[in-house]
Amino acid sequence: MGYSDQRFDVNLSILFTELPLLERPAAAAATGFTAVELWWPWTETPTPAQAELDALKGALDEAGTQLVGLNFYAGQLPGPDRGALSVPGAESDRFRANIAVAAGFAASVGCRALNALYGNRVDGVDPAAQDALALENLTAAARAADGIGATLLIETLNKPESPLYPLVSAPAAIEVVDRVNEATGLGNAAFLLDLYHLSMNGEDLGQVIKAYAAKTGHVQIADNPGRGAPGTGSLPLEQLLDELAQAGYEGWVGLEYKPGDRPSAESFDWLPAAVRPARRGAAG
Repeated sequence: MGYSDQRFDVNLSILFTELPLLERPAAAAATGFTAVELWWPWTETPTPAQAELDALKGALDEAGTQLVGLNFYAGQLPGPDRGALSVPGAESDRFRANIAVAAGFAASVGCRALNALYGNRVDGVDPAAQDALALENLTAAARAADGIGATLLIETLNKPESPLYPLVSAPAAIEVVDRVNEATGLGNAAFLLDLYHLSMNGEDLGQVIKAYAAKTGHVQIADNPGRGAPGTGSLPLEQLLDELAQAGYEGWVGLEYKPGDRPSAESFDWLPAAVRPARRGAAG
């Protein structure tokens, strides 16, 4: 057990951001990784030109990297937004316009996990109305994901850094996962279990793993405090990943941490180079 038994991918929206987007897959590959994930790369638009989509696909293919996770359009992220799908008006419309685009791009590169960030609460809007809108949009997203054989991910964030985001506990996200699966009957909605966010919320990580590993479709890690690489904080990440494996989780572990005051390529010294490439049979 330990890190050598995991299937890691690099989040190219938080690591290698010192480089232009199209150079990041090759940079990840140069450090030994063959799997990557991304937040929605075009924060200004849910519907980028086909040439931009083609250029990203080309960069992934040329680098020999597999995209294993992709966010739907989520507004200004990084920035003040935490998703669009529960925000009435223009943002919800943008999310809906993005569903087919994101699913189509995911299909074109063989990505089988699409993350739908819920969105912040909006002053003056009834939370129940936002939740109803969210269910409508998530149902549409789950159906689109199912159409390409993909999982729809629902993520818990942390309240200190995302105070307006309503899903700030594992049970809150699981409730949405269950609601979407009930609405569609497809069973392809799953929990994105982010150990950093859950730890920031003060949750018992071991208990979360025991309770929800079977409903987990993707895992992300960063150490706490600081959201840095494993070993820069106090989280027992290697032990927690072992617990996930023992609970039956066999999917990807996304490295979604900040490199600190060094180039991203120098932030992987905690992980032996020999175990960075994705192993055969990896999910996604």
